[in-house]
Amino acid sequence: TTFASIPSGLAALSAMPKNGFWQMVLFVGLLECGVMRDLTGDAEFVGDFRNNYIDFGWDTFSEEEKLSKRAIELNNGRAAQMGILALMVHEKLNGDAYVINTLLGSPVAY
Repeated sequence: TTFASIPSGLAALSAMPKNGFWQMVLFVGLLECGVMRDLTGDAEFVGDFRNNYIDFGWDTFSEEEKLSKRAIELNNGRAAQMGILALMVHEKLNGDAYVINTLLGSPVAY
């Protein structure tokens, strides 16, 4: 199987070799269990995976600023999830995931 033979969109899941699918599942499992976790026990909040390694100035913010930045990050993640869900729904409805481009007169072939 070549990358060129895999279709785009949700059809890619059925065309993908089973070993390729399980490879992705195992890789995500490895990340969840081995990398994306609090290794030091010093997390300030759930999902804080800095592990005393990466800071980017987080400790210089006030508590109010930290709460604001965490809320912004959560809302951006929710917006991204809604966006990908909309693409998946439109692809299933009429095969056109990029419905906005079509409505504006420049459809995207995928």
